[in-house]
Amino acid sequence: MEGILRATPTLMRVLTIIRDLELPDGLVMSGAVYQPEHFGQPYEPYTPLTHSAEALERFTATAFAVGVRLSGDRLRIDAPFGLDDLFAMRLRPNPIRKTTGFEATAASARQRWPEATIEPASPPS
Repeated sequence: MEGILRATPTLMRVLTIIRDLELPDGLVMSGAVYQPEHFGQPYEPYTPLTHSAEALERFTATAFAVGVRLSGDRLRIDAPFGLDDLFAMRLRPNPIRKTTGFEATAASARQRWPEATIEPASPPS
């Protein structure tokens, strides 16, 4: 993973800027900006975050729950569900947070990556 990140000059520049700003909890991740509504539909409510990496545990799919920061010259990767799903191109629902958003996430991913394997969300209980 580190080799992929370091081979992406734009991302490394962003990580360097965040590091140099000395943000106490700066982390680059997918979907990091919270929006109270998405296309007119309210998101599920949840308690405020205590730190940036905690947001990763709330992502709808495990493969997207990856964040990275640069500390000195060292990359720190936060992936609460691991990296196996990401590298296997497997999309599965977050096992610790049931959400109504997985189906939309899966449909969007299927359009971008038709070769991805998508595990269906279990029905609500």
